Amino acid sequence: MTDKQKKIRTPLSVKFSEFYDEHKSIIKEGLIALLICAVGDLCAGLILGKMTFFLETFPGLLVIIPGAIGMRGNIFGSFASRLSTNLHIGIISPEFEFSEQLNYNIYSSFVLTMVLSLFLAIVSKILCILLHQPSMDLIDFMLICAIAGIISNLIMLPITMFVSFKSYEHGWDPDNITSPIIAAFGDLFTLPAIIISIFILQAINFNIIFKDAILAVFLIAIAVSFIYCYRLSDETNQILKQSTPILLLCSFLGGAAGGILNSAVETLLTNPSLLTLLPLFSGESGSLISILGARLSSGLHSGLVEPLTKPEGEAIHNFIICFILAIIVFPLIGILAEGSSHVLGVAGVGFDKIVEISTISGLILVSIMVVSVYYVSITSYNHNLDPDNIVIPISTSITDSISSLVLISVSLLLLGVLI
Repeated sequence: MTDKQKKIRTPLSVKFSEFYDEHKSIIKEGLIALLICAVGDLCAGLILGKMTFFLETFPGLLVIIPGAIGMRGNIFGSFASRLSTNLHIGIISPEFEFSEQLNYNIYSSFVLTMVLSLFLAIVSKILCILLHQPSMDLIDFMLICAIAGIISNLIMLPITMFVSFKSYEHGWDPDNITSPIIAAFGDLFTLPAIIISIFILQAINFNIIFKDAILAVFLIAIAVSFIYCYRLSDETNQILKQSTPILLLCSFLGGAAGGILNSAVETLLTNPSLLTLLPLFSGESGSLISILGARLSSGLHSGLVEPLTKPEGEAIHNFIICFILAIIVFPLIGILAEGSSHVLGVAGVGFDKIVEISTISGLILVSIMVVSVYYVSITSYNHNLDPDNIVIPISTSITDSISSLVLISVSLLLLGVLI
């Protein structure tokens, strides 16, 4: 039996100190990444808390926001996961040299962002109609999403590559670092990108024919780019073929999360600290689950994790690491949300209540997601699908949808009981 196989079959350490000694570097790297992510998510929460004018002026905008934030994490988290795997197994040079493999990943991520932006706009409009919620025109939805997608691409592609290569260069495991940091940047830049796209929309809104022409140009360019990328190489073909259906589902789930939020918009607007907590909770949950997904994906590729029906060894170790990080992070983000409300002179719900809301919601969510992520990982691997293209998009999208539902449900329950 090889050392790798022995490591896979190693039983869980009885003492926490032994477990911590074995995995402290993973916990440390993951915690640092999640704390960096929390800063970005807090900024996003503060921006969202100040977006009440836009939310009132552009009805249905709140439906877009969770899906747009989640989509950035899904696409660029998968991009980072592929880079991490390719760095681990030596396909991509860690010296940040452009190559066919890297270029294919860049093209695919750009095209996926644009296609999914348009789909999110359509889903958001349909959900508003089905839920009988007021909303802007479909053209406005599509232009806002498309313009924000272009802005996000120009920012997120270089950031993802920089973080992936630099973390690997400094001896850190990109699986523990890149996904949370990329998610933080995605959360941080998505809302400003949407705000900028609204201003651009207002600038071109002087003539309906001109606005329609702009949208037509976007649609043609995106369609041509998708076809070109699909035919470019086996690598881009595989990424688009495996990622597109999954990301379409993820966009729908993100839109559903937005629909849930939009239905509770009055509660959120009257409790600003909850509005600030929302991106923090969603972002940290997605980042935490993406760490687990990236580690399981790399573990499956390298053989450290076996695709067994009943998780064993390294898989369970990763579950425990996820819970350790959750116990630290979720109370902290509750304190950050409430503290920022006090600093800004906004009425909060109280430190004790918001920490309780955040912690209980987080543990419920993580308990559901560790099981879901594991079986998504092994199912995709056993069906010869690359987990790097499947696991993070599905798991973070499910997390985004469930996180909104869990957080709002727990908030209403605890605040209803405690107030």
